Amino acid sequence: MSLTSMMGVEVPVVLGPFGGMSSVALTAAVSDAGGLGSYGLYGYDGDRIRAVAAELREATGRPVALNLWLPHREPGESAPADFDRAEFDRAVEGMAGLFAQAGVRPPEWPVAPLPDFEEQLEAALDARPAALSFVFGVPAPDVIEAAHARGIRVIGAATTVAEARALEAGGVDAIVASGAEAAGHRPSFLLQSERSLVGGLSLIPQVVDAVSVPVIAAGGIADRRGVAAAFALGASGVQVGTAFLATAQSAAPAIHRQRIRGALASDTVLTRAMSGRLARGLPNHAVRAIESSGAGATFPLQNILTGVFRRAASAAGQPELLSLWMGQSAGLSRIEDAADVFAELAAGVPDDAR
Repeated sequence: MSLTSMMGVEVPVVLGPFGGMSSVALTAAVSDAGGLGSYGLYGYDGDRIRAVAAELREATGRPVALNLWLPHREPGESAPADFDRAEFDRAVEGMAGLFAQAGVRPPEWPVAPLPDFEEQLEAALDARPAALSFVFGVPAPDVIEAAHARGIRVIGAATTVAEARALEAGGVDAIVASGAEAAGHRPSFLLQSERSLVGGLSLIPQVVDAVSVPVIAAGGIADRRGVAAAFALGASGVQVGTAFLATAQSAAPAIHRQRIRGALASDTVLTRAMSGRLARGLPNHAVRAIESSGAGATFPLQNILTGVFRRAASAAGQPELLSLWMGQSAGLSRIEDAADVFAELAAGVPDDAR
């Protein structure tokens, strides 16, 4: 089955889900253009998920995907409901200067846990999107069964061939092959992320050869040339993040969008500084300060703590304190309107893939 018929879309272009930077406007713009708009639900509780789902239904009648992070734990990470006080104190003390620069008080103990995954899942299933996409693992059989019972397709994310095989064995309908060029968090789950850095040129054809479900290429795709290359490697569709993040419809602050358009491929780095998990973005004062001091905590505590000064920095237009997530093709992201970005990407899709 083609990706377009599976997802009910006209063009096999998927919007990358952006955790805290998703917007209803951008999701709807991609869906309305004929692709699959995606909305990231990281950190959302059930009520907020239901509210967003209602907004999406109001904004577009076309298929959309909702994205959830599975409760995966890397070695050394603490359970979200069991944060370590000593780790909290060390991290807050080490980042005191960053809180001060943002003009906010350091967070206080205790730290509120992340929303329960089962609560998130129930709300996402109730929304009945065209697809549920997951990162950081293989959804449990009952999760996939519950989605399929509601007519929802399931998409997984892989950074290695072994992960792709595990996802197919688990019953997903399609797999995002996420090359190391991609922006944001590396969704690795079988090995540590640093040991799973495979470039898209190598990853995509090997995943295509290893599985029988449609493969969605991600990482470094920003224009029709990248799209054409992905299909030449055997992909059934593409997922694009940074080029859409740079548009006026995204929730990224204006200064973040400007930095994307001005970046070179060699400018981005992989860092754990801002969230505690490996992610690709532009280094700035906050990244350098945390890395040099060793002040960072593990995920998700680090992500929660830096979120305190990141939110203030976003409101104040302080790019040196933001998570400036972007991929290695950021400099190719020159178009400001989401519909125009989509048209450029669609021009690279072969006729037989529509």
